[in-house]
Amino acid sequence: MNNALIGLVLLVVGGVLLFFGFSANGSFTSEMSKFFQGAPSDKSIWLVVAGALIAASGLAQLMRSRRTA
Repeated sequence: MNNALIGLVLLVVGGVLLFFGFSANGSFTSEMSKFFQGAPSDKSIWLVVAGALIAASGLAQLMRSRRTA
């Protein structure tokens, strides 16, 4: 049960980071970065990457805890 809770928390935190990353991707600063550099801002990229990795690890933890239970 404890591993499932950790997995769920990681999944939620990853989802929140993904939300903020995609929101930052559409921000004025990121749009200016895309216009001048051709790429979104570093902050939005890092938020999306971190969110995806944390959410994936949370999902893996949830699946592992369900399999062993």
